[in-house]
Amino acid sequence: MNPIRFSRGLLAATMIVSTMNNPAQSQIESKSWGSANDLPVTLFTLKNSKGLVMKVTDYGAIITELHVPDRDGKMADIVLGHDSLDGYLAGHPFFGTIAGRCANRIAKGHFELDGKAYQMATNNGPNHLHGGIRGFDKQVWTARTEMTPKGPAIHLGLLSPDGQENYPGNLVANATYALTDDNELLVEMTAMTDRATLCNLAQHTYWNLAGHDSGSIAGHEMKLFASRYTPVDATLIPTGEIAPVKGTPFDFTSPKPIGCDLKATGGDPIGFDHNFVVDGDAFAMKPVARAHEPKSGRALELWSNQPGVQFYSGNFLNGTNKGKGGYVYQQHGGFCLETQVFPDSIHRPSWPSPILRPGQIYRHQMRVRFSAK
Repeated sequence: MNPIRFSRGLLAATMIVSTMNNPAQSQIESKSWGSANDLPVTLFTLKNSKGLVMKVTDYGAIITELHVPDRDGKMADIVLGHDSLDGYLAGHPFFGTIAGRCANRIAKGHFELDGKAYQMATNNGPNHLHGGIRGFDKQVWTARTEMTPKGPAIHLGLLSPDGQENYPGNLVANATYALTDDNELLVEMTAMTDRATLCNLAQHTYWNLAGHDSGSIAGHEMKLFASRYTPVDATLIPTGEIAPVKGTPFDFTSPKPIGCDLKATGGDPIGFDHNFVVDGDAFAMKPVARAHEPKSGRALELWSNQPGVQFYSGNFLNGTNKGKGGYVYQQHGGFCLETQVFPDSIHRPSWPSPILRPGQIYRHQMRVRFSAK
């Protein structure tokens, strides 16, 4: 592979996309949404033929809104976030973004690759988190929209230059969000590099199926298709053990309220912030999770081709984030399901690897289906 040049124009040429026809009724709109990093920022609105509405900004590839109906047809925005770009620029806990270049935690921000040592920012206590100080969540991506037979889509691209946040190699990352007429959100994240590096992208939406402004998610019923998990130390770094969930607070193999065992998880703050080992072939498409909110009837089903999922119950939300409509997000106000390779896997050679080499294509797929009954 030839070295990747520093060019935003390159991204359009390297984006992995397909050309499809326009379906009726679906809509795509866009508007100027300010600027960041001396670049213009745009907000895109995608609407499928069933009336679902998703808003996405090219700043951080963030899903800012997603409106879906309850069992009575009443629409609600079920993702946490901000009304304006200023809210995101002021700092936020990765609302709706793509985390990268390497999502989740790297112990002490240090790793070795091909005999060379790298020291990353320690932006989460003693550890490196979600790509560092200025990760993919704080970059302006290129964007183009497309109407497909399945519904509207947006394609986003980013060039992360060699040395950004001290990661080696020029990395071209692409992400596609498609809102289908089957009421599904399809996500594909891909990447290529010209030098061995780490790549573990994660879509980091906070969900609250009762509505972003409805309070605690403790009453949501959660099922995880994971009979094992990776226990963590006090700084949320995996210990290296892969343990069965049976008989522990981490057993979601049958549906149960998220709040049922919150206190039993321990930790400071209390709650779930753990990687679960998804049952099945590590990199095959498979069921990951199902969440159901009893009062509204809304449900979310997730499939992915990644070996792990970080189930996070919004433990660090503490009332300092004023969200859409001025609503203040309190602890456990939303949950995340971050499909991924396992946290700190660069230090565990027997685990699925986050290493991406020239000539390889990183490909991460998700399918999220929405329903209500």
